[in-house]
Amino acid sequence: MDATELQDAVARLTRAYQRREPIDPLVKTFPDATPEDAYRVQQDQVRAWVEAGDAVRGHKVGLASAAMQRQMGVDQPDYGHLTGSMFHLEHQPIPTTRFLQPRIEPEIAFVLGSALRGPGVTVADAVRAVDFVLPSLEIVDSRIRDWRITLFDTISDNASSGGVVLGSSPTALGAVDLRLAGATLHVNGELVATGAGGAVLGSPINALVWLANTVGPLGVTLEPGHVVLPGSMTAAQPVRPGDTVVATMAGLGSVTAVFAPQEEK
Repeated sequence: MDATELQDAVARLTRAYQRREPIDPLVKTFPDATPEDAYRVQQDQVRAWVEAGDAVRGHKVGLASAAMQRQMGVDQPDYGHLTGSMFHLEHQPIPTTRFLQPRIEPEIAFVLGSALRGPGVTVADAVRAVDFVLPSLEIVDSRIRDWRITLFDTISDNASSGGVVLGSSPTALGAVDLRLAGATLHVNGELVATGAGGAVLGSPINALVWLANTVGPLGVTLEPGHVVLPGSMTAAQPVRPGDTVVATMAGLGSVTAVFAPQEEK
């Protein structure tokens, strides 16, 4: 993509955010764009958000399961940025008007106690850098109409990020086997999905290693205090105004997201 095409893609996504209206897949307009181009689009948006007063507070890893990679025709995950405005308090009503077509996923969130910067980060380095883990719910959202996304679309759209709800009970990393930790996801009291940490690249810690080694050569350090979402333990589930979602994870406890009724702005 040349500079004009890059600006056009950023403008299309920016309008989707501002108007709360999804757009057609970007890949239709930019069929020859590469994943590297998509990250340039993503980074330009994040830069604009920071200049407007938001702040990067972490990262997310997407396409972390083998099933999602097969669906998208890729052989590695992607990543996006988490900004301060994306974080919502547990049990407090989340305005649904800020989302276009939200879905929700249970994830084991890492909170870093020390910096991680690749390349060359090992599992041992990643384990040492984690301060504690929390149960979390990621709200994924897409500015692309009907979720008809390609790899280029989702990367450009900040890896389809929407929001984050963190649980309030920290657990030491060594107190739980991330691979075997099971998860249940309930929406309005109904069990809708089950999964385990092993669905995330074999172990969520592998996603953290991948992220550090991927963003490091780009000059990005995973900072102390940052939150890293390594990928979903189950399939994403749609959410609607008024829904209450509870994720329960073995050894970690639970986390609850409450979505405000439609009439609340």
